[in-house]
Amino acid sequence: MEAVTSFFSSANLQWVLIGSLLLGFASGVIGSFVLLKKQSLISDAMAHAALPGVCIVYILFQVKSVPFLLAGAAVTSLIATQSIQTIVNRSRIKTDAAIGIIISVFFGLGIVLLTYIQQNSSGNQAGLDSFIFGQAASLVRSDVQLIAIGAFVLIILTALFFKEFKISIFDPQFARGIGLPVTFFNGVLLFLVVAVVVIGIQMVGVVLIAALLITPPISARYWTDRLGLMTILAGIFGAISGVSGAVLSTALHNLPTGPVIVLSASLIFFISLLFGSRKGLLFKGVRHA
Repeated sequence: MEAVTSFFSSANLQWVLIGSLLLGFASGVIGSFVLLKKQSLISDAMAHAALPGVCIVYILFQVKSVPFLLAGAAVTSLIATQSIQTIVNRSRIKTDAAIGIIISVFFGLGIVLLTYIQQNSSGNQAGLDSFIFGQAASLVRSDVQLIAIGAFVLIILTALFFKEFKISIFDPQFARGIGLPVTFFNGVLLFLVVAVVVIGIQMVGVVLIAALLITPPISARYWTDRLGLMTILAGIFGAISGVSGAVLSTALHNLPTGPVIVLSASLIFFISLLFGSRKGLLFKGVRHA
């Protein structure tokens, strides 16, 4: 019992828990709208495209300042998103194929640049590879504060624009008819997704941050058909996944944070798949019987 108390009394761990809780909640809430817009794979492309941005900033400036690295990640994520739209609009390539192409190109470029850094620097590049799978144990207090503050701001923005997002997603023609700038709010949602990816890659990693945007909302769909309740449940499921993953990866130092968080989210999904009160397999079986 004393060991557990001592473990959770660490100030840095407390910040990690707060950051992972807010990040998980924000990812679940924003991911609900992404799921309903059927743009989940685009968020995956954004995540994979963040790695070359981190590497390019490090190569150019030779610093590991987190704000600079995340700014580079944001730029390449936006470039990847715009590239997908350009390919789809100017060619006969379908969206899923365009996303696959962009993911491969940007993530491959990121791995090449990361290898170059590791082979040609003086050794102070150590830790950049944590952006691939995430590592809560390696975060310092300032990093976690940035994640927590960013996630909290994203939650507030989502709450402020909730009604506009809802109308724009479910009935864009009606939204345009009442004078709602649908294109603008689509851009705001895209910004929120990029922001979640950027602030979350340190903890979850570029490979798996998209799973935190997708899995909790899918789990919530098995419990309700109401968007408001779905976003709250998705946020709660994301928060539980984030906290449990951060605790386990910190307690077991050799475990990367991202995979543990995703495994926690996947466990919640399978529970929802079986026991969800709205669309769970057990519920449907009983109703059919």
